[in-house]
Amino acid sequence: MANTSKDGWYYKSLDNRSLIIKGDILEIKTVDAGSIDLVVTSPPYNVDVKYGDFKDDIPYGKYLEFTNSWMERVHGLMKDDGRFCLNIPLDKNKGGQQSVYADVIHIAKKVGFKYHSTVVWNEGNISRRTAWGSWMSASAPYVIAPVELIAILYKDKWKKSRKGESTISRDEFLEWTNGLWTFSGESKKRVGHPAPYPVELPDRCIKLFSYKDDVILDPFMGSGTTLLASRINDRTGIGVDISTEYCELAKERIEKIINGAKS
Repeated sequence: MANTSKDGWYYKSLDNRSLIIKGDILEIKTVDAGSIDLVVTSPPYNVDVKYGDFKDDIPYGKYLEFTNSWMERVHGLMKDDGRFCLNIPLDKNKGGQQSVYADVIHIAKKVGFKYHSTVVWNEGNISRRTAWGSWMSASAPYVIAPVELIAILYKDKWKKSRKGESTISRDEFLEWTNGLWTFSGESKKRVGHPAPYPVELPDRCIKLFSYKDDVILDPFMGSGTTLLASRINDRTGIGVDISTEYCELAKERIEKIINGAKS
């Protein structure tokens, strides 16, 4: 699975089911190449969210270069039948309109990922709208889609190479294989992170696209939600983040789950 020596790990649960690395996904050496079954992540959107010391408002071209670099690294860490669930926005309006989803998928294919499908996540939150452009006029109106997307990609082959134990119910399978998911987002205040996603998101991805005991990676761990969902579903979760603050937050949330409390 991974090099589980003390060096390089910020945190390891006693059962080695939850592992945290403080560092940059581009530089870490603790996770072995070809060891990851599923990646579930939501990278920075480059819309000037305040992630501690991380700069989230770089020029769009630089953002795409960064995307190419971290995707190349993640591609190398995955097994040949590894899957990749990537939560990204459809587009970007702050600082200039950009077709984020289309650009990121283009990069993913260039890196070597193969495309499978896309889930539209309807958060049911239209209140984030802040501008209409030219109000009641064709002069310069803004169109803002109140949804996010989850791109389903894979490394080399879609069908799993080994037989394993699935943990998804019949009703969950029927509901979640419909590519429109409707559930609420997560509270920044409750979690203590500026851009958390709800456990529901990685929970669905993990149950749909991995077996029990598979290894799940989140290269932009943040508050550790993917690791929580991995633990709840009897998978091994590995999270990477450059922030000590968020590594500690994720550790605290994991230990609450281990001790039987609700995170």
